[in-house]
Amino acid sequence: ETSRAIIKEIGVSLFSVMIDESRDMSTKEQMAVVLRYVDKRGHVVERFMGIEHVMDTKAVSLKASLDTLFARHGLSMSRLRGKGYDGASNMQGELNGLKTLILKENESDYYIHCFAHQLQLALVSVAKKHQEVNDLFSLVAKVINIVAASSKRYDILKEKHAIAVIEALKAGELESGQGMNQEIALKRSGDTRWSSHYGTLISIITMFSSIID
Repeated sequence: ETSRAIIKEIGVSLFSVMIDESRDMSTKEQMAVVLRYVDKRGHVVERFMGIEHVMDTKAVSLKASLDTLFARHGLSMSRLRGKGYDGASNMQGELNGLKTLILKENESDYYIHCFAHQLQLALVSVAKKHQEVNDLFSLVAKVINIVAASSKRYDILKEKHAIAVIEALKAGELESGQGMNQEIALKRSGDTRWSSHYGTLISIITMFSSIID
């Protein structure tokens, strides 16, 4: 119903598409699609159209999934005038990237490297030029690799942290309640995810004593 309303709002207008792919919690590859267009009031709007399962992240597979989504909603590739996604080779590759495959069908389509993605890469690059910051995240990565490389060590860490939480609850250092003190895991940071570095540090701070043990 929501999708039909979005398609009706677009009508026969030109539109752009924004795409990103990643694995979900079950490690299945997924492609998220957002449509961007100008509505009848002249406002630029962005509408989330859905998540498409893809067999892999090759450009051909992503193009096939995009074609399937377009066909399902009656969208024409000829009305596509812009696309935005990250700078990975499967997305913007000049020979076989998704950008190139779409251009073969529609020469009027214009590609823009996602500005948020560019900014994130720039921030990470600048931060790594600061020696102390770079040393911190290098150490953090080593700690996570040491723990995560062994399922035995990982199980020991979870066991020690569970004991630490129980003791803290008994001592009144932690509050108890529904949804609180859930089991957590060490999070890896990624250069293309805004909050991943923050999440990594929070998980280490929360489990610090158990990690030291």
